[in-house]
Amino acid sequence: MDIAALSTSMAMEQLSVSVNMAVMSKVLDTAEASAEVLTQMTESLAVPGLGENIDIMA
Repeated sequence: MDIAALSTSMAMEQLSVSVNMAVMSKVLDTAEASAEVLTQMTESLAVPGLGENIDIMA
């Protein structure tokens, strides 16, 4: 393999790594935002006093 082809191959590999890192960063941001929304949704569904009393008489 000549030096020009090796240089091109290495540059393409570096670009691939950079693109993969950018995509993974976006995925992480999206996952964090989804987790935050899910947490807010579960907090809003909580009913005060629910589950404090148990009726054991049948």
